[in-house]
Amino acid sequence: MTSALGLIAGNGRFPFLLLDAARAHGREVVVAAIKEETDPEINARAAADPGIRVHWLSLGELSRLIDTFRREGVTEAVMAGQVKHKQIFSSIRPDWRLAKLLLNLRTRNTDMLLGAVAKVLADEGIELIPSTAYLEPLLAQPGVLTARAPSEQEQRDIDYGRHVASALAAFDLGQTVVIAAQACVAIEAMEGTDAAIERAGVLMRSLGDPSSTLDRSLTVVKAAKPRQDMRFDVPVVGVATIRTMRAAGATCLALEAHRTLIFDRDAVRAEADAAGIAVVVSERG
Repeated sequence: MTSALGLIAGNGRFPFLLLDAARAHGREVVVAAIKEETDPEINARAAADPGIRVHWLSLGELSRLIDTFRREGVTEAVMAGQVKHKQIFSSIRPDWRLAKLLLNLRTRNTDMLLGAVAKVLADEGIELIPSTAYLEPLLAQPGVLTARAPSEQEQRDIDYGRHVASALAAFDLGQTVVIAAQACVAIEAMEGTDAAIERAGVLMRSLGDPSSTLDRSLTVVKAAKPRQDMRFDVPVVGVATIRTMRAAGATCLALEAHRTLIFDRDAVRAEADAAGIAVVVSERG
């Protein structure tokens, strides 16, 4: 009999989509719900399905996570959903195991931290598998997703933005850049994608006369890391991304094929078409 799948659940819809997909494949799921991040709706899912068991723990409780999974017989686990990078610098108190891990890190970026957590889990007999497990159909495929393709200006901004985004991703600082007239308006760091887009919109609105010859439309470019570890921090977009772009005055979204998850693809397309936003997916150059 296949052992239960461990699900380390962050925020957003990602954990729920993975949970549903794993259950559709017949896997029982043991959810490690993070008190600071996970939507409490996860309790309702467990109450309605005996194949789901939820354990709540704090972000700093690495030892308790391991003990929970070992007690439940979990030998495979997956991370799904964002855990805000700023939590590393919050008032959360790490247990002895996480404190030791943090002290041994050269840098506290996402790859370094989660890679170290994955190694600790592996040492305890728990393999961390790709976060795209069971969700392969949601990976972006090459092509124009929307009714409108990028304009010539937007395509120039995409080309420039890809160079910037790839360099940014290589340093594990963020996955998103916002470009206007081949100038970088905002880059994503610890605040997350939506906040970076919002900041770009505020900045462009602050520049003065809207009748200026400067092209004020924003193009959002999202890129995976050059050596993206598919076990965690895979780029994700959904309807909320499009709504944030619309509010900020962004007109184009460029994504990377095969390494970006698109949640609610039909809804994303409809929302983008209604806003006149072009969405294009391309292979890494």
